[in-house]
Amino acid sequence: MKKAVNTGRYYKFIMYMAVVVLINIAGITMFFRADLTANKIYSLSKESRDVVSTLSEPLTVKVFFTNDLPAPYNNIERYLHDLLDEYGIAGNRYFNYQFYNVSGKEDEASAKNRELAGSYGIQPVQIKVLEQDEVKFKKALMGIALIHGDIIEAIPTITSTDGLEYRITSAIRKMNNKISALLRLKDNISVKLFLSSSLQAVAPYMNLPGLSGLPGKIQGIVKKINEKNYGKISFLYLDPSTDRAAAKTAVRDKILSLQWRAFTDRKGNRISADKGYAGIVVEHGKKSERLQVIQAFRLPLFGTQYRLTAMDTLEKSINETIEDVININAEIGYLADHGTDPLSGGFRMPGQPGPKASLSTFNKLVSRDYSVRPVNLKKGGIPVGLPFLMIAGPREKFSDYELYQIDQFLMKGKNLAIFLDPFREVTSQNQRSMMMSRRPVTLPVNTGIEKLLEHYGLRVKKSYVLDENCYKQAVPRVFGGGERSVYYAPIIKQKNINSRMPILHNIKGLVMLKASPVEVIEKTVKDNGLKAIRLFSSSAKSWEISGNVNLNPMFLRPPETGDSFRSMPMAYILEGSFPSYFADKPIPAKQDTKTGSVKDNGKKDRSGIDMSNITGKGVTIRKGKPAKIFLIGTSEILKDNVLDENGQSPNTQFVMNVLDYLNGREENALMRTKSQRFNPLRETSPLLKTTIKTINIAGLPALIVIAGLIVWLRRSSRKRIIQQIFRR
Repeated sequence: MKKAVNTGRYYKFIMYMAVVVLINIAGITMFFRADLTANKIYSLSKESRDVVSTLSEPLTVKVFFTNDLPAPYNNIERYLHDLLDEYGIAGNRYFNYQFYNVSGKEDEASAKNRELAGSYGIQPVQIKVLEQDEVKFKKALMGIALIHGDIIEAIPTITSTDGLEYRITSAIRKMNNKISALLRLKDNISVKLFLSSSLQAVAPYMNLPGLSGLPGKIQGIVKKINEKNYGKISFLYLDPSTDRAAAKTAVRDKILSLQWRAFTDRKGNRISADKGYAGIVVEHGKKSERLQVIQAFRLPLFGTQYRLTAMDTLEKSINETIEDVININAEIGYLADHGTDPLSGGFRMPGQPGPKASLSTFNKLVSRDYSVRPVNLKKGGIPVGLPFLMIAGPREKFSDYELYQIDQFLMKGKNLAIFLDPFREVTSQNQRSMMMSRRPVTLPVNTGIEKLLEHYGLRVKKSYVLDENCYKQAVPRVFGGGERSVYYAPIIKQKNINSRMPILHNIKGLVMLKASPVEVIEKTVKDNGLKAIRLFSSSAKSWEISGNVNLNPMFLRPPETGDSFRSMPMAYILEGSFPSYFADKPIPAKQDTKTGSVKDNGKKDRSGIDMSNITGKGVTIRKGKPAKIFLIGTSEILKDNVLDENGQSPNTQFVMNVLDYLNGREENALMRTKSQRFNPLRETSPLLKTTIKTINIAGLPALIVIAGLIVWLRRSSRKRIIQQIFRR
């Protein structure tokens, strides 16, 4: 008799397999993932969701990525695909994206896609490939183009996932702002080319081939830009050699001027003495910017050389300048007088001394999100529409009237960021000319803004913070090698950073430079109902120096007594409704910028009336609207040697986050820092380190011995129990 076969088990197995297959098929078509990272690195920020959900016109993202790239580039395409999926879910029907095949295969479609990528400014980059134990180089396309109406923004190179969401969201926001700004324009943006025909005579001797065809090329560039900017760009070519009005305008706009004496060339041709102008002015309304079409530089042995600016560089510069003059971003103010560092080095003619230290990197970073407007207190005062003013390293004294303008600006509910230097280094002219090795003299800086800050409840001490936890400088071998502690560059560790502040949430370390301690005047803050937020402090191993300061690392030593060491606050944000410094004072007299004298308010005006007999109330705002002040005792952290152009370092993100916070863009700050990868290990005590090492070395053998003893004891116990049972 045959044994019955249990077919039910097979049917059940087949059914389970079918369910698994169906779940996998559904999983491929359905997008779902869980982000378990602490900072939600792989999830869209609220700012990104808000930006993409408010699209009113179609936005297309075209992705050009070479297939089969080696690590670490092979994960970027997958991450980008997932990220764009998230944008698609958060966005509306106007958001879409497409991946283009640009692999190395020589097929017609791939070639067209590579050509399309090139039209958007996306060019192949060279990457390292490790194949068969050999390091090779391979060209790959890794970029995206965003198209919104007639506006095109490209991210030509994506070599890392760090900050990618921030870059894409910033590009989308920028395009939205640009479209809105262009559609609001009543008059066209003017692009004026100043190019003297007299320069044609000396162009061959200046190595400037193609100068005669420059107007046609620039006109073609402007025409191309105009097609992508809703026809709002106009071009004008001016020849200052034949047009006197154009020559006057060129002088007014500070266009590059070239002048030469009469000379005879090798062939005996006589070139007459003359001069010429060359440059571009992009202008709209009262705002204008100039661009260089001829670059001057100096080479050793060869002297001054000239060359024409590359056309692709010029096209990019015109595009960026157009965005600046129409203010597609929110405006912020930067104090441009009173000895503050310039935002850019400016153009320097060959042979001239170099400009003072500039904030070029800072300006480049800020200009991505804001339109920076220089503010000159001595001439024009603070413009009415500015919501924010930044004061970085002033060195000249403020008059009472200038302090009054700053005070009333704050009273209107507008915010201030102040980077205040306690000292300035002065080098005598003899030291510069004779190149003497004597150290510069350090003098205290008293600008007058200090009394304003003390009235609000903050004080910057006239000292420097030195710290044993500091930057270590490598010493060259010729000087003995090793490393030297730079005590005036404290390293701020995570435990001394106020991580409760959202803008500092993911910043795990900072480096300060020539910074002073910042103090809160507790009674003033409490009496005025203000809120003081400490951002970070130095370590417990820090001390301060004042008086005759010498910052030469060779002569700096920590104090011998432990009483001098203490942690000191280095940056604060003060929030609330501030009382005016001039509440019980008369309005200060305005100083004449030409003569330097103070205008007497008691004199009669043109009508013959003595204006001093008339008094007014309500002119000075005595109690302000809610506002914020950021204060730090150094401007060195804004310099080009501290900030990085990519905006990825903790210092750079800290500075940008502060600006975002003071301009009501806290979500933008959170999005910027959530991909911050600087994550140092927490410091542990020597005892804990020894304990962990001991457990790692002896722990496993000890566990095995203990487990063996437990098994042996249980067996012995079981054996005794069995013996007792049989004895009965």
